[in-house]
Amino acid sequence: MPKVLVIRLSAFGDVAMLVPVVYSVAQAYPDSRFVVLTRQSFLPLFQSLSSNIETMTFDPKEKHKGMIGLLKLRKQIWEKHFTHIADTHDVIRTQVIRSAPGLFSKTQTAHIDKGRQEKKRLIQNKDTANPLASTPERYQKVLEKLGFDFEITFKNIFEGKQIDYTVLGDWQPLEGKRRIGIAPFARHKGKIYPLEKMEKVVETLSSNADNQLFLFGGSDAEENLLKKWAAKYPNTICTVGRLFLQEELLLMHSLDVLVSMDSANMHLASLVETPVVSIWGATHPSIGFYGFRQDLKNAVQIDLDCRPCSVYGNKPCARKDYACMNWIEPTSITQRIQTVLELSHKD
Repeated sequence: MPKVLVIRLSAFGDVAMLVPVVYSVAQAYPDSRFVVLTRQSFLPLFQSLSSNIETMTFDPKEKHKGMIGLLKLRKQIWEKHFTHIADTHDVIRTQVIRSAPGLFSKTQTAHIDKGRQEKKRLIQNKDTANPLASTPERYQKVLEKLGFDFEITFKNIFEGKQIDYTVLGDWQPLEGKRRIGIAPFARHKGKIYPLEKMEKVVETLSSNADNQLFLFGGSDAEENLLKKWAAKYPNTICTVGRLFLQEELLLMHSLDVLVSMDSANMHLASLVETPVVSIWGATHPSIGFYGFRQDLKNAVQIDLDCRPCSVYGNKPCARKDYACMNWIEPTSITQRIQTVLELSHKD
């Protein structure tokens, strides 16, 4: 029986995009076992996904810290006698992990083609009319190299499971309320809509008594800001630090729409089929990191000769003004949200 190790150590959004692929290959090959190696905080994405999917923890701060820790992990992995290793990350750590301890290992390995040159050319030529392969498609190709041919059949992480919103307590859906999530943060400045403008979006949406807003963030600084917004505006709730990952996914599942940057929250909402209005600045959906099966019409962005300027949004703005974000008006975001809400209501 094939026993397949699938490796993706980080980041949150990239790991989330692995879910549809692992689920689909596991469904296509029910007699095979698939083990996902990732960080402890990401494991709930794969637990209870399918009976032939298991998880394995990567602990870079203690057990697997440094080269000695990696070698210990590699030894642990090879003692499990995997028949296949699919490296969907391909960084130094995963290269060490997947490397055979002996010359005669029968384990088949394959690693991701990240398309670095393609992405570099797209950034240089601004050729966004021809989208590159998506990240899930690149993950799928790794498994296909190992002989696992399959279609992506994933729809929703809660598919086939009983939905119980009562675990959300006071946050469970209320009849007549339109539920809107706001996730205004990202790792890099080039991917963050100006917070003073996003506050205008929150102010406008919260003024409608039929709307209920849920604010998503992570760090202490983000939590402090979102708590201020929640205290300042009616019908607005700060969710930071209040939910485990499975509960956060359930809350996202209950939303009518989520507003997000090019960030992990877009990918989490995609796992529960919640429409995402995403805001794009330095990066671009055509690079391959758009939300899984999200409608491209819901990407809010403006055309500038200089964008996209970065694959990951981590480069400083050459213009110094971050016009790609600053020139997007709050009304263009609220109008797109309204359009999504109207379509959802019709459905």
